[in-house]
Amino acid sequence: MDFPKDLKYTREHEWVKIDGDVATVGITDYAQNALGDIVFIELPKKGASVEKSKGAAVVESVKSVSDVYSPMSGTVVEVNEALNSSPDAVNKKPYTEGWMFKMKVKNVKDAEGLMNASEYEKYVAQQKH
Repeated sequence: MDFPKDLKYTREHEWVKIDGDVATVGITDYAQNALGDIVFIELPKKGASVEKSKGAAVVESVKSVSDVYSPMSGTVVEVNEALNSSPDAVNKKPYTEGWMFKMKVKNVKDAEGLMNASEYEKYVAQQKH
């Protein structure tokens, strides 16, 4: 499993890359692996408000349907339209081509509760037991 060090992670298995007041969000390698083959993604609308720890998107796989929770509060400024025709990009490259949405962050302090890569790696190891 891959856990890039430049990202932050949530307990619900989302990743976030923070660049100033813009955050890019997706699901982790662990999450996509647990879900199996992703067949559909319902992305938030551009301009939508998203709240920290609330559902922002929905991922449907051959195994189940799961919410994607927003790691921070803010306003969606861009969505990854390519996922509409290629949702499997999340399985293949969850941290690059598989990003889901970008948001203008309301409060950068929301990031304080997120895990770094080594903390998330330990968290995932505990999930398997």
